[in-house]
Amino acid sequence: MNIDQFQSMLEEKGISLSPSQLDQFERYYEILVEWNEKMNLTAITDKEEVYLKHFYDSISAAFFIDFSEVKTICDVGAGAGFPSIPLKICFPHLHISIVDSLNKRITFLNHLSNELGLTNTHFFHDRAETFGKKKEHRETYDLVTARAVARMSVLSELCLPLVKKDGYFVAMKASNANEELNVGKKAVATLGGQTEKVYSFVLPEEESERNIVKIKKVKETPKKYPRKPGTPNKLPLE
Repeated sequence: MNIDQFQSMLEEKGISLSPSQLDQFERYYEILVEWNEKMNLTAITDKEEVYLKHFYDSISAAFFIDFSEVKTICDVGAGAGFPSIPLKICFPHLHISIVDSLNKRITFLNHLSNELGLTNTHFFHDRAETFGKKKEHRETYDLVTARAVARMSVLSELCLPLVKKDGYFVAMKASNANEELNVGKKAVATLGGQTEKVYSFVLPEEESERNIVKIKKVKETPKKYPRKPGTPNKLPLE
């Protein structure tokens, strides 16, 4: 996907990018490739592939979720900033918090944010399990998202404790989302969530399946969750 295709395909979805926003995506690509030589941020470095599989794919959540009604987002395990930084570029009003367990990724994200001139971005070096216990973050976010971090039964325990009541947990998945949800429905319910909708679409050019899982926070998460680091992965709530 070249830049013109990227711009016009987003335009078709009602997302118009200004020249300065397009410049931010260009600079994002340059910084990603430059830093990727020093640390492993992504296996995808071809420009057209980055635009399709990282940038466009990250923004795809906005095809189904109205981000104009969202103010605060927490992105769990964002790695090189996906999906929240592309969303922030498209919707500058968003207040973004990213939590990642690798400090070198946080260093990269701080540098990226400064270089792109982003405001209201906060980066936290922490495990999601301990982050979700902290009073200043627990049940405070309008929307919590994660892209390809873990299966739904695990991911729900890392993300739902951070969502405020009546807010949303939005999981970005490849194929098998419905299968994962069936296995993880006990976890979703236990943690205070209720699946509202699964949106499916095909990523252009590559023709691969993508799913956006939208879960509403209908009640508070019991205080014992999330459990200690590593436990959700070893003993998922299934």
